[in-house]
Amino acid sequence: MFQIRWHARAGQGAITGAKGLADVISKTGKEVQAFASYGSAKRGAAMMAYNRVDDEPILNHERFMQPDYVLVIDPGLVFIENIFANEKEDTTYIITSYLNKEELFEKKPELKTRKVFLVDCLKISMETLKRPIPNTPMLGALMKVSGMLEIGAFKEAFKKVLGKKLTQEVIDANMLAIQRAYEEVQ
Repeated sequence: MFQIRWHARAGQGAITGAKGLADVISKTGKEVQAFASYGSAKRGAAMMAYNRVDDEPILNHERFMQPDYVLVIDPGLVFIENIFANEKEDTTYIITSYLNKEELFEKKPELKTRKVFLVDCLKISMETLKRPIPNTPMLGALMKVSGMLEIGAFKEAFKKVLGKKLTQEVIDANMLAIQRAYEEVQ
């Protein structure tokens, strides 16, 4: 089983991203969970979303997890939330940031000893979607870093998920955001 924990603010699309990822992964024959944990649920409040993926039925429904991947889609949360909670020795961090690694490590030295990838999901979402909703770019970065699915297959499956409720123009913008993050994550 592998586990993913998302750190975001309410309104940034982490729950939608986790559920969209679950929809796509479930079509591959894997068992998957997507759920969230948040307080007042006011836009802007810190919150977390989670995914579990396994070949076997997932009987664990607890929030507690030791994530394989930690996705931080709000850059400020790196400094005010414990993104390291219950980490494994090999947990991989994908963080939204306009900083390069050297600058981020200077501001958050604890990251130096961890496996960290950076991508500016906020910039990508503003340039492609015209809104600060960085969930879909983060999915593109996750596909690149994890190798979970080939990017073309992921985008085709995710189009079907988005096609249920969005216009073609918005779907195309999301596909561009996913592709850019896939290419830009470092």
